Order: sequence, then C-alpha cells, then structure tokens
Amino acid sequence: MLPRVRAPELPQNYSWFNTDKPLSLKQLKGRVIILDFWTYCCINCLHILPNLKYLEQKYKDSLTVIGVHSAKFDNEKETENIRQAILRYDVEHPVIVDSNFRLWEEYAVRAWPTLIIIDPEGYVIGQISGEGNRDILDELIQKLIQQHQNKGTINFQEISLTLEKQRQPLITPLAFPGKVLATPTGLFIADSGHHRLVVSSFDGEILHLIGTGKSGLTDGAFSEAQFFAPQGMAYDAENQILYVADTENHTLRRVDLKRQVVKAIAGTGKQSHNINPHSGAGLETALNSPWDLVKVGNTLFIAMAGPHQIWEMDLESGIIKTYAGIGTEACIDGSLGESAFAQPSGITNDGQELYIADSEVSSIRGVGIVEPYQVRTVCGSGGLFDFGDVDGQGEDVRLQHCLGVEYAQNFLWVADTYNHKIKLVSLSGNCQTVLGDGSAGLQNGQGKNSRFFEPSGLSVLNSHLYIADTNNHSIRRVNLDTFEVKTLQFIGLCAPDVCIPSNL
Repeated sequence: MLPRVRAPELPQNYSWFNTDKPLSLKQLKGRVIILDFWTYCCINCLHILPNLKYLEQKYKDSLTVIGVHSAKFDNEKETENIRQAILRYDVEHPVIVDSNFRLWEEYAVRAWPTLIIIDPEGYVIGQISGEGNRDILDELIQKLIQQHQNKGTINFQEISLTLEKQRQPLITPLAFPGKVLATPTGLFIADSGHHRLVVSSFDGEILHLIGTGKSGLTDGAFSEAQFFAPQGMAYDAENQILYVADTENHTLRRVDLKRQVVKAIAGTGKQSHNINPHSGAGLETALNSPWDLVKVGNTLFIAMAGPHQIWEMDLESGIIKTYAGIGTEACIDGSLGESAFAQPSGITNDGQELYIADSEVSSIRGVGIVEPYQVRTVCGSGGLFDFGDVDGQGEDVRLQHCLGVEYAQNFLWVADTYNHKIKLVSLSGNCQTVLGDGSAGLQNGQGKNSRFFEPSGLSVLNSHLYIADTNNHSIRRVNLDTFEVKTLQFIGLCAPDVCIPSNL
C-alpha cells in the first residue's frame, strides 16, 4: 500500500464519456473512487472490465469507477475511436481521455492496466497493476466504507450517468462484427457486439441466426444458445461443423449445422491465469480469451490472445494444449518452446506454417507446423512500441495493431486494423497497401479509394475477399480481379429485440 497522498484533481477541459459533464474529485468527496488506467487495445485492460462492473454494481451507492484512457497506439487517441470501444465493450462508468498522458504522469502510473484507489477524503491509498484482483479490491472497498462510515466521512448516494449506449444504441443489424468466414456453404459472421453468429448466403439471405443475442454461456438449439462476444471461426465442411472462439466466455464452441445444436468443447467458462505451457481435457482446461481459429487436418489451432500463446486442440481426443509461446508478451523467434507472442488475434495457414496477426507488436509471425517447427517474424519490427504505417520489406514494415490475417494463393491478406487498411504481404515479408486510404470511414470504391473503420477479420473464397469492418458494423466484399469494394446488405437482418425476421 502507498502512503496517503492527496489525489491530483481531474482535468475539467478534457473529453469525457458516459457523463453529461466532467466529474471532479471534489464533487465526489465522500465516495470511494477507483481510477482505471486503460487503453482499449490491451487484452489485460479488457479482462478487468467485468470485475469493475461487478464492484460498481455491488457498491453503487458508495463507489465511483472512472476510466482514464491513456492511449498506447496513435489510433486510440481519437475520441470517436474511444467512444466506439466504450460501446463495444459495454463500459458503463465515466471515462476521461487522458491527453498527452497528463494523469498517467501525475499518478505515477507505469503499466496498463493500473487501478488507483482513492478514499472518501480524497487521498490515494492504493495502487494495483495487472488483472485478477477482484477479491483484493472487494475487501479493500468494504474496509474503506466501514472505516469512513465510523468517521462520518462517507456519502451514500447513487450517481446518475448518461451512458454512450443510451445516446447511441447498438441497433444496427450487425454490431462490431469481429470475424467473417467465407465457405461454399455461405458466410459465417461473428456478430460480436450482438453475441451471436449470423449465417448468410452470398447475396445476403439469412440462413441461420445462432444465439439469442444476449450474452451468456448456454448450449443447446440455435434459438436457445448464448455466446459472449464470439470472434474467430473454423469450418469443417465435410461434417458441417463450425468451431467458434467464444472469446469473452473463454471457451471453444462446436456448432452442428445439421442438427442445429451448439455445444462447448473446451474451456470451463472461467478465465485462466496460467501462462505456463500446459495441456488437459478440453472441458476441464480453463482458457484465456481465444480470439481466432484455423483447422488443419484434425487439429484446431487457436490464437489465444490472453496468455500471448498459440494453442492446439486434437479434435479426436479432445485434448487441448499450448503449442507455442512461453506466455511472455514479446516478439521472440526461434523454437516453439522459446518463442513469444503479444496478443495474437488472427490465424491462418498454408499447410507448412501458421501465420499470426500478432497485434500488440504490430507484426505478422510464422509458426511452423512441420519440421523444423520454428517461429519467425514475417514482417514488422516486433517491438511493443514500434508501430506506424510503412510499406516495405521485413523488419522495415510498420503496421498498427493488426487483428486479421488470411492466406490465399501464396500471399497473406492483413487487416491493418488501426491504420484502417488492408495490406498484402508475401511469405518473404514484402508488404504493400492494397485497400483503404488510411482514414476511418465507410466508403465503397476501388483499391485505395475505399475506406474502412478498424477492420478486424478477413476471409478469401474464390475471387472475393470478405472483410469484417468492425466499427462500421458491416461486412465488405472485394472483387480481387478489380479491387472494387462493396458493402453487403443482409435481407431482413435486425438487431436482437428490434425485430424478428419473418422467414426464420
């Protein structure tokens, strides 16, 4: 614990979200305050949001949580992008945009996420970095409330907030789609913000809605099943089975298209905090934010974003285990057992290597699945703070938090997410911008005359590239012969609770 020092006041002239007016520590006197220093790219920051929500609801008359968004990437400094992240991750507490790291420096913060605890008299009495501290915080808050109740220095009263989701409800047909998968059967869309899967034909006819649209972890029929922010998918066409990374449930799900049933096959529903390489039976092994999947033979390879590792699951035996990565957030090449990744969020393969969109080091990595089983960096410098928008060769390339990668015809398509671009990378590491002018927006057109807004997922089928254009709540289709970009329309698709399509 830190010695009691007076908490620096919050700037009133900065941008605020989830509140009608700026908040001050002076007006919040009498309440316990937690300042959450976060940045929306960071998986560890996202992991503590449910814990904060639990505490906010438990102590709503005496605790105020304030998010302090201190951006890592340039793209995260844009206020509209922060607003979209607040909507995507259902943040319900006030958030201040910490321009130029002013509060970060005033509170001597050193890492994301960091929580600063301020007592009802306005003194900083604690600082906790990292995730997994809910019980410690719960106990501390209880003690502070009791202590200040005895002193008569607590002010029990609920604070009224105006949330961004009240101003901008997620009523678009798709909400923050994270990934898309094109197969001869049709398009599979991870409608992440609506906690469901959408299956459509290529001309926009809805074939299936899988999931109720409410977050949860429920197996069963398509109309009963529940997901929580699903992301990557892999399809077994022969058996009509879709595998799903159910990211915020920390599970893998199996969707049987013939029987129209969803079933968990790996994960316990609880987040694992074990970063050491390990293995176990699928449903007995806790996972940590599986983000994307690819099926190679009878093996499912998983981009496990939480522990910064690549995992594998034997679909016959049901055993799941670490495949590569020591669990340290870094970019280390070499053998599977000595390699390191940084929030791997996209995965594809060419039969010889897996290719990984390694988002926090803004690099594309190659992982051998045949001898000599080596890990390499295809392009990007591999530094946690080396990012930008530079085409070129190998380590000279700069990407910005790339989330998607797709192999097709000896090239890699890359969703350079925070640069709002789609790039083409050769297996030897040459990277060139093909789509998008670099500005966030929704604009159809040809090649670089198009616009995207944090595209996150890619899939190629025949002569078309499909893009999950996440912050545009859209699926885009690119003709690979002409590089013409179009936005797909889905007939009769509605947000959950907005309308029920009559043909389903």
